[in-house]
Amino acid sequence: MMARSAEIVGVGSCLPEKRLTNADLEKMVNTSDEWILTRTGISERRIVAQGEATSDLAVRACESAISDAGIEPGDIDLLVVATSTPDMLLPSTACLVQAHLGLTCPAFDMNAACTGFIYGLHTASSAIEAGRADVVLLVGADTLTRVVDFKDRRTCVLFGDGAGAAVLRASENPGVRSIVLGADGKGNSMLKIPAGGSAMPASPETVQTRLHFIQMNGNEVFKFAVRAIPRATRAALAASEIDVSELAWLVPHQANQRILDTIADRLHVPHERVFSNLATTGNTSAASIPLAIDDLYTSGRLAPGNLLALVGFGAGVTWGAAIVEWTKATPGKEA
Repeated sequence: MMARSAEIVGVGSCLPEKRLTNADLEKMVNTSDEWILTRTGISERRIVAQGEATSDLAVRACESAISDAGIEPGDIDLLVVATSTPDMLLPSTACLVQAHLGLTCPAFDMNAACTGFIYGLHTASSAIEAGRADVVLLVGADTLTRVVDFKDRRTCVLFGDGAGAAVLRASENPGVRSIVLGADGKGNSMLKIPAGGSAMPASPETVQTRLHFIQMNGNEVFKFAVRAIPRATRAALAASEIDVSELAWLVPHQANQRILDTIADRLHVPHERVFSNLATTGNTSAASIPLAIDDLYTSGRLAPGNLLALVGFGAGVTWGAAIVEWTKATPGKEA
C-alpha cells in the first residue's frame, strides 16, 4: 500500500474591489509614489469596504476553491483559517466561515502571522497523511488595513487585504513533499500590535496612544527574512531530495520587493522564476502565498509536475518553507 500524501486539488482567491494607490497615500501621509516604489515595489493595494471583514473575504475565496476542486461542502473534513486579523477575539473566524459555507466539520483559526498559510499547510497535510482527514479546506485571509496606522508612513504603505484558499485531498500523488517550520519568540518585538489582548486590554489610553496598530522594525524584519528564508528553503529542498534548479517557481510571501530579490539571489534562483504580484496587492499577510498560487494557476503558468517552493516569514517571529508538486491540469486543458 502506497503512503498517503496530500495534494492541492482546488484553489481560489478574493481581493476587495477598492484600490488604494500610492497617489491616494500621498494625500494621506507624508510620502510619495517614488519613495514607496523604491523601498517596497508596491504601486497599489486592495482594501476592504465599510462593513466588510476578514471572514467575508475568506468565504469568497473558499467558495472559489470548493468549486475549482469539484467537491461539495459536505465532503470537507476540516477547515483551517490562517489569520492574524480575525473578525473578533471570539468566536473564531473559522466558525464564522464555516457557518457561511454550510459546513459541519471541525474548524479553527491559526495565527502565525504572515507564515500562517505554511503553518496551515503543515496542519492540513499532516491530518491527511495520518488518515484523520481526507479533505481539508485551508484559507489564508487578512485585513491588515484595519490595523495599520495611516499616520505612519513606514507601515501604512505596505499592507493590503485579501484571501486565498486551497482544497487538499488524500492522494497517492506526491503533492506536499516536505515542510520546514521555525519560530523564535525572542524576536517578538520586531512586528507587533501591542494592545487589545490580555496583556494590554483596550482602554482610552491605548486608543489615544495608537497602540492598536501595527508597529514594525523594518530593518530587523529585513535582516531576519533574508537570513531565515534561504536557510529554511534549502532544508525543505534537502528533505524532498531535489535541487533548487528543479523548481518551476519560488513563491515567497509578498512582503517587500527588495526582500524577494535578496532571497532569490541568495538561493541562486533566476528572478523570472520568483513569483511577485506585490506591486498590485501589497503585503496581504497569510493571504499572500495562496493568492500567488491562484494567480499562477489561473494565468496558466502552472502545469502538472511543476515543483514549487512556498516560503513565508512573519511576526513571532515565524518562518516556513514547503516543497509542493503541482498536480492539477492547466485551466481549460484536460489532465
